[in-house]
Amino acid sequence: MGGESGGFGVLGTIVYLAIIVAIIAGGWKMFEKAGKPGWAFIIPIYNLIVLLQIVGKPIWWILLFLIPLVNFIVLILIGLELVKKFGQPTWHILLFLFLSFIYIPYLGFSGSVSYRG
Repeated sequence: MGGESGGFGVLGTIVYLAIIVAIIAGGWKMFEKAGKPGWAFIIPIYNLIVLLQIVGKPIWWILLFLIPLVNFIVLILIGLELVKKFGQPTWHILLFLFLSFIYIPYLGFSGSVSYRG
């Protein structure tokens, strides 16, 4: 019978891995633009601490990510600050929330975007 029985297949896996690499590389560059170590983007929990530093929020906000529904509101607030810190229009929060796999690499690699913290 057919060789692909319900997975992505080879092409889907390659596309998926390319998206993951783009997000990691873009996040790394985004952190570096903000004057933080790029490698911090790939360390769980620590990346949230660094992100909070980038947007100027207190570290204790990390606890808010543990509260259901509150975590989504906190993500929106952090996203709003992030797009402001990179000099982007406020409506870019929608790109950050719904197309972050594109928006994070955009912030990291776009020459027209700079950190204004």
